[in-house]
Amino acid sequence: MQHLSIFPILIPLLFGAIMLLPPISRDASSQRIASIIGTLFIMLSSAGLLFQVATEGVQIYALGGWQAPFGIALVADKVSSLMVLLTGFLSFAIMLYAVSGQDKGGAYFHPLFMFQIMGINGAFLTGDIFNLFVFFEVLLIASYALLIHAGGKQKTQAALHYVILNLVGSSLFLFGLGILYGTLGTLNMADMAVKVGQLEGETATLAKTGALLLLVVFGLKAAMLPMHFWLPKTYASASAPVAALFAIMTKVGVYSIFRVYTVIFGESAGELANIATPWLWPLALLTIAIGTIGVFASPGIKTLSANLVIISSGSLLACAAINSEEATSAALYYMVHSTLASAGLFLLADLMARQRGKAEDRFVRSRPFVQPRLMGFGFAILALSLVGMPPLSGFVGKVMILQSTQSNAQTMWLWPLILIGSLAALIAFSRAGTTLFWRHNGSVAAEAEPAKPSEVAGIVLLLLASPLLVLFGGDVSEFTQQAAHYLHDINASAYALLPGVAP
Repeated sequence: MQHLSIFPILIPLLFGAIMLLPPISRDASSQRIASIIGTLFIMLSSAGLLFQVATEGVQIYALGGWQAPFGIALVADKVSSLMVLLTGFLSFAIMLYAVSGQDKGGAYFHPLFMFQIMGINGAFLTGDIFNLFVFFEVLLIASYALLIHAGGKQKTQAALHYVILNLVGSSLFLFGLGILYGTLGTLNMADMAVKVGQLEGETATLAKTGALLLLVVFGLKAAMLPMHFWLPKTYASASAPVAALFAIMTKVGVYSIFRVYTVIFGESAGELANIATPWLWPLALLTIAIGTIGVFASPGIKTLSANLVIISSGSLLACAAINSEEATSAALYYMVHSTLASAGLFLLADLMARQRGKAEDRFVRSRPFVQPRLMGFGFAILALSLVGMPPLSGFVGKVMILQSTQSNAQTMWLWPLILIGSLAALIAFSRAGTTLFWRHNGSVAAEAEPAKPSEVAGIVLLLLASPLLVLFGGDVSEFTQQAAHYLHDINASAYALLPGVAP
């Protein structure tokens, strides 16, 4: 089906627009039904797109019939289609959780949720770096409003910091794009990859400035040190469905780094080849280190989850710095695992907080859970997965990352940090489990309510992802290896997408 590439963008756009119109906009039940149907359609169309790419190869969708590099093109390859399917599955699981009542805190939750999905999918599928900026703005504008969903002083303060930082990032993005367009005469990623190797002298230096400005922007989105400080408070203060959706937001930044600095500024970029590596490597290691410290210092489950997102971002950025097919394959596998596991923990933390009374998610004595077995089972699965213990997907992903190191120096620096980060997570989860499940005062809180069936269904879907990633690990890792090979092959990721251009 030739139009399948645009469905993951078009479906959330249409559903979001429809839910803004009466009578659906005035009826909460209709909005919930529409959101469940919409996210289900997004997930199914994303799965169909992945199957089409796997069987037929890269799909190029030229809007208006204008071929690259002159028109706006969507490129569905194995990397982007995998990320789009990840977004579709995540959004469906989160929406199952949200329709139980988490969407009541403010107006327009469902349309904003759809618009953010549209922006995320667009960022993954676009073949033009200017439209990457456009989709960044779409998802960011939706995230600004979603962050203050349900209100409160803490949410407003976190949202203010988040908005200011991202407005600065958007300005830098435009400056970088202007410089690159002035030196290359194009913003189509494949065309940029072909032309960047021809730059020399002052023009190459100017293009390098633009490329490094983009690295700052993508690093901000990916929570790379020193631009990570906004994440823990922002994620911990957001409502549970929003925080779970935000688990993929940092992955958009990481994906952009892989796409831009592997395809455009990769091995074939001449004087600008691998310009991001000298910056990415030390900053990635420091990001893992600061995330590890944050894990030790976390006062509650939500903050712990946010700091684990920082560690996962640092691990993925280290793979980008290694810049090999093996590292990229490991990063893609680990990206899927960490996104789903982190989102599951944010949702579970919300259930725990609601059943513990005034203690909420903090590591202090509290009343016992209404459903201790459900909470304990979910907590154990997610903890083992995020720590990286066998036989769950976190172990497989971390082993793949460790095996991707190419030199003794890389091994000496990355292995201890990854292992110490896992140890820190193990200690933090052990402390959390001891407090949450064994240190109780009194009886069950009077205001505590058991989890609703749709909430349990959403969390169970995310819990099942980890064992399934291991059960089908061979097929998944083979797919990620093929995706990584495509990304590192300039002939496939650039020349093949430009009609009439030969390598």
